[in-house]
Amino acid sequence: MPPLLVVALGAFGAAAVVKVIVAETRRINAALDRRRAASPDVMKAVPLERDPVTGDYRPRQG
Repeated sequence: MPPLLVVALGAFGAAAVVKVIVAETRRINAALDRRRAASPDVMKAVPLERDPVTGDYRPRQG
């Protein structure tokens, strides 16, 4: 395979990877921005209690 073709395919692949990473970064930042803009009621802490059997912390019932 000619070296120029290998370099061109590598550049094309790198550009595709960068495009995917940029799109994912924008999606995550948009979700974080929506979360930051949410009212404080949406973001209030959930009280936890420890499950005596497993030792895991779970949201308090009731």
